[in-house]
Amino acid sequence: MVPFWPEVARDQSMSEVGNEFARVFNSLDKVLFSTTLKQVEETNTRLMRGNIVEEALALKQQPGKDIFAGSLSIASQLSERDLIDEYRFVVHPVVAGKGPRLFDTVRPQESLRLDFLGSETFQSGVVALHYRKHT
Repeated sequence: MVPFWPEVARDQSMSEVGNEFARVFNSLDKVLFSTTLKQVEETNTRLMRGNIVEEALALKQQPGKDIFAGSLSIASQLSERDLIDEYRFVVHPVVAGKGPRLFDTVRPQESLRLDFLGSETFQSGVVALHYRKHT
């Protein structure tokens, strides 16, 4: 996501909707976990090399809005520690023959029951699904 969306925000190189998403994404505070990057130059972006679970716990204690994990590896680690309250799945009308699959890497401590909160269907055929962890 970084540096792609910040570059789109600067260049305004996509559709109107893509450019708007890039502007919103670029305005958000971001924590970027990397084992290879030495620094990041993007605005509102902090580079972290530490423990993902510890950082997520610290972020959850701070005031503010949602925390978004855009990586299967990070989502897997957070799910294993029961640190995900809500799930947002974006389903694209593409069947990929190869690559990582969400539930091959995300392994909750026990069976994961979800309550449906809503959905949105886009003209492209993409469907966004929103669930909360069942309590």
